[in-house]
Amino acid sequence: MASGMTYTMSETTQLSTAEYYGRALCELGEEHGDVVALTADLAKSTKIGMFGEKFPERFFNVGIAEQNMFGVAAGLAKNGLIPFASTFAIFTAARSLDQIHTDICYQNVPVKIIATHAGTSFGQAGSTHHSLIDMACLRSLPHMTVICPCDGAETYHAVKAAYDIDGPVYIRINRGFDQIIYKNLEDCTFEAGKAKVMNEGTDITVIACGSCVYQAVQAAQMADSDAGIKVRVLNMHTIKPIDEEAIMSAIMDTRRIITVEDHSVMGGLGSAVADVVAKSGKACAFRMLGHQDEFSTIGLQEDLMSLAKIDANGIAETIAEVMHQDFEADDAWDDEF
Repeated sequence: MASGMTYTMSETTQLSTAEYYGRALCELGEEHGDVVALTADLAKSTKIGMFGEKFPERFFNVGIAEQNMFGVAAGLAKNGLIPFASTFAIFTAARSLDQIHTDICYQNVPVKIIATHAGTSFGQAGSTHHSLIDMACLRSLPHMTVICPCDGAETYHAVKAAYDIDGPVYIRINRGFDQIIYKNLEDCTFEAGKAKVMNEGTDITVIACGSCVYQAVQAAQMADSDAGIKVRVLNMHTIKPIDEEAIMSAIMDTRRIITVEDHSVMGGLGSAVADVVAKSGKACAFRMLGHQDEFSTIGLQEDLMSLAKIDANGIAETIAEVMHQDFEADDAWDDEF
C-alpha cells in the first residue's frame, strides 16, 4: 500500500476514482454490445463521457433530468440492455429515489448506478452537494446491491463485477484526489459481498468503507506504534449484501468493533454492522464513527473528515477509548444467546 499521496498537476485526473470507472466502463463496452450509458448532463464531471466518446451510438444524455434518466435506464433494461447511469450521489439518493424504487428495484431490472461525489468529497460545494444519506436510502430497497470501493483500483474491479451481478447495483465513489491503496490494478481483487482484511489484529476491529479504509489502516499503524494495539482492519466494500461471516469473526476474535464511514451513522455501514451484531446475540464494545445525525459544514474533505473524527487521528483516538472499555470478569460466551 502507498504510504501517502504525491502528484503533479498533470497527474491529478489520474487520481480520480471516476477515471477508473470510465476506463472500466469502456472495457465493458468493448466486451459486451448490450452495455449502454446514460448521463444527466454531467458526462465530464462523472467521467462517463469517456464511454460516450468511444461509443456515441450507445450513449444518452437526457439533460438536467436525473429522475427521467433512471426511468429511461429502466426502459432500456426491460428491453435487454445493461444500462450504466451516472450522476452525483446526492442527486441519485434524494432527487431520484422514487424512480429507482419503482422503475428499477420494483421491476428488478439490471440498471447499474455509478454515483460520484459521494460523502463529503465535494465538500466545498456545501451541504446540498454532500451525500451523507445515499447508502441508507439505497440499501433499504429490495434487490439493490450497494458497493462503496476504497480507491480507484477497487472501483475499476467493482464496475467490471457489476455487469455480472443480477439486478440493480449502486456503486458510490468520490469526486477524486483519493488516497491510493492499490498502486496497480493487479494488486487488487474484488468479490461482491466479501470483506477484505487490510490489516491483521486481535485486539480490536475497525470496519471501514470508501475513503475511510485508508484512514483506518493509518490509524491501525498509529495504534500499534503508540501502544502496541493490534487492530484488524476490514474493508467492507459491499454494504449490501454485507459479509456477516467477517463481522462474526471480528466479534468472536476481538470483541471490540468500530465502524467508520463518510456517511451518516444512521442507516449506512454502521447500522448494517449493528444489525449483524444484534442478530448474533453476542455482546461486544461497539462504536459508530461517521456524521452524527447532522449536516456537514462546508470545507475541504480532509477538514470535514477530521471534524467528524473519521480521519486517522479521529479513528486512533476512538481505538484508544474503546480499548479502555471493560467486559465482564469472565470472557466466556456461555451466558450469551
